[in-house]
Amino acid sequence: MVERVVVMGAGMAGLWTAMALAGPGREVTVLDRDPPPPAGDPDTAFQDWQRRGVGHLRHSHAFLARLRTLVRDRHPALLDALQAAGVRELGFEGSLTAAHKRAYVPAPIDRDLAILTSRRTTLELVMRRYAENLPGVVMRPQTFVKGLKVLQGAPPAVTGVVLEDGSELAADIVVDAQGRTSQAYEWLAAAGVTVPETSEPCGVIYFTRHYRLRPGQEEPPRGAGSTTGDLGFLKFGVFPGDNGCFSITLCAPEIEEEMRKAIVDPEVFDAICRQLAGVAPWIEPDRTEATSRVFGMGQLESRWREMAPGGQPAVLGFFPVGDCVVRTNPLYGRGCSFAAVSAHLLLDALAADADPGRRLLHYRAGLERELRPYYDVMRKADRSAIRRARAALLPPTRPNLRSRLMKSFLEDGVAVAIREDVELLRAFLKGFHMLEHPEAWLKRPKNLAKIVRVWARGKARNADLYPVLGAPGRTQMLEAVGVSPTADEQRARAQAA
Repeated sequence: MVERVVVMGAGMAGLWTAMALAGPGREVTVLDRDPPPPAGDPDTAFQDWQRRGVGHLRHSHAFLARLRTLVRDRHPALLDALQAAGVRELGFEGSLTAAHKRAYVPAPIDRDLAILTSRRTTLELVMRRYAENLPGVVMRPQTFVKGLKVLQGAPPAVTGVVLEDGSELAADIVVDAQGRTSQAYEWLAAAGVTVPETSEPCGVIYFTRHYRLRPGQEEPPRGAGSTTGDLGFLKFGVFPGDNGCFSITLCAPEIEEEMRKAIVDPEVFDAICRQLAGVAPWIEPDRTEATSRVFGMGQLESRWREMAPGGQPAVLGFFPVGDCVVRTNPLYGRGCSFAAVSAHLLLDALAADADPGRRLLHYRAGLERELRPYYDVMRKADRSAIRRARAALLPPTRPNLRSRLMKSFLEDGVAVAIREDVELLRAFLKGFHMLEHPEAWLKRPKNLAKIVRVWARGKARNADLYPVLGAPGRTQMLEAVGVSPTADEQRARAQAA
């Protein structure tokens, strides 16, 4: 018997679902509301591919090691195609500091700690062409879904979708891969299906601009400043891409209203970049040229949807993947990896049992095991960042002893030890890249002992290990780029009064 699968959405989650489920015994139909990619190369896709359903298509991306290992191990032909299209692999060696290199000996795990970097349009273009040639996969572009077919019962079951022209498409399984703008939960609610969710704001707004190296030019060498950093009032990062392209993202706290209103101006964006010692060489006029406007992305929330509240399936035959089930702050770069992992968790659930209810419970258990730890750590980090951004606008206060000790342990112990000890760096990156529990490495006595020894040496003896952000303070930076540093301070103080 052939199982009919309808996937709503052809972004990262939809493509990963198609790749995971393709094969004997299934017919996978992917419904894409947008036009197909244009014929041509990655540059054509970046310039011309219109994707209303993927709001962050032209923001910076780096694809974590968990995603790369899935591509390498399950889709080696796709990895070859990505590399042929100019997608780059950045290996573990590129993360090493001068202190690491003095004692570095390669280890087998290093091969798993590489990432893929490219423009998002390039990755999706190659994935799309790969997925649509897999057995049993059919792509239907410019096909808009306006509702779900729901069979009432205890629990109800989704049996297909209703298209914009009024026609219906029957399915044994419907996968929601429509991203953060999905309307599926409104459709389910209208049919009497309640899907509980928890959500909270990420507290930041993203701004990205793309650039290209001029002919004959190369990326600048590492200099006095970092190409990534968190200043409290601003986060920044340079993202190497494919075919001589790269992007820069500036991430402003929502509370910094004056700055985030100004950053959308390309001149202000570049002026801020020139204030950052590690970023400025990347946009030297003789080296690079801008290839885009400044893209903004706001209204960012973390969200977890519970498809089986209390261990009871809310609805059968319906599986959300990617942002439709777990949505995260793009700062951590895990959205695409979450989509890939959830698609393969769905494959495991379908293979484990034929019963619709037990399939959903199996899928839910996989999400809790594989994604929940990273989601919870992210939420804690976001809450801390929101507090820091707010504190930067208020008169300074002296934190209590516990807060000072914790801050010192993280900044003068953990962060510094990682920059000295290769084994600690490997352990940290395994957690960051979703190859093990994100907090497991810090709970191991051996690792903790190493960190405490570095912390005990003190700042003076560890001075050479601290990263050099190469950035001015908030007031100096904002004044340098023509933004008032006091307007948001006054607003924050009024709100706190």
